[in-house]
Amino acid sequence: MRSVICVHERFDAVWPFAADYWQNRWHSECCELYRTMEPEARAPQMVPDPAAVQRLVLLGLPAGNEDLAPFTSLEECFHSSHGDQPRDGLDKAASRGVHIIPHRVDIYWGQSVAEYGLCLTLCGLRRIPQSHTAMIGSHEPWKHRPDAGRPGAKGVQYCDDSRFANGTLGGKRVRVVGAGNIGARYASWCSAMGADVAVWDPFAPDATFAAAGAKRRFHLTELVKDAEIFAPMLPLKEDTFGLVGRDLIDALPNGCLVVQVTRARICDTEALYRRVLNDELALAADVFDFEPVALDSPLLGRHNVVHTPHNAGRTKDANLAWVDDQIARFRLRP
Repeated sequence: MRSVICVHERFDAVWPFAADYWQNRWHSECCELYRTMEPEARAPQMVPDPAAVQRLVLLGLPAGNEDLAPFTSLEECFHSSHGDQPRDGLDKAASRGVHIIPHRVDIYWGQSVAEYGLCLTLCGLRRIPQSHTAMIGSHEPWKHRPDAGRPGAKGVQYCDDSRFANGTLGGKRVRVVGAGNIGARYASWCSAMGADVAVWDPFAPDATFAAAGAKRRFHLTELVKDAEIFAPMLPLKEDTFGLVGRDLIDALPNGCLVVQVTRARICDTEALYRRVLNDELALAADVFDFEPVALDSPLLGRHNVVHTPHNAGRTKDANLAWVDDQIARFRLRP
């Protein structure tokens, strides 16, 4: 069996570990990998004797009829498109008996993003990045023993900010919007660490909530009213844009920590940032409404904000999981 992978650099720019890992999974000695940087490259131009190929993977390359027709012995094909590249060849190939592997989306980085969300939550509760930065330029962070003790004031080894949700995740009221690949994982881990977790998702089955150890909430107004940690974890689509509106943001209790690792504009960001800048809410965010964040943004470096530059998802592990999922759905085996 002859297996071929054709990859364009525009695909490598998004999934830099995927193509070579795929070739290794299919055994590099019997799988050919062709890589190009040419903007108008097409698979038949890259592959010698395309008529002899049984398995074909197109990564970032067109899949029009003229791209697949020369592969006359093709039995299985996977295509990952780039922008509005032609795909009409897939239907025609399927009509002549080629097994087309559908491209599943938004599942491969669920573990990476959910873990990152948990990390940001803990950093937001304990102000870990702020302490890390402060230690570099001063010994002041080490001076946590007060001259005189006062009830409720700073004490030995206490460097959290009592105005906001702080301390352990255990016992905190964690409220999550969305029980998908990211939200359900995050909810289950918070629950495992002892948090009181509730989730809103009108489309998820009851079993999802049970598996996550989370209570189901049927109304967003009910979800936000007692949140100590609030995590909107939905993809940004037409029906989720601004779903968590101004009224819901304003209903979050003072001191609540808002965790954003999927898409910022699920929320009314103007209302959210206003409350953060007024020291009413804390924020732990990997995503923002405008990116990159302006260097003079008042959100950067604040005592109540933990921030990272939208890098939660595309780990090497996510790259490899992406490939493993595609390969598992091929029928042919080496």
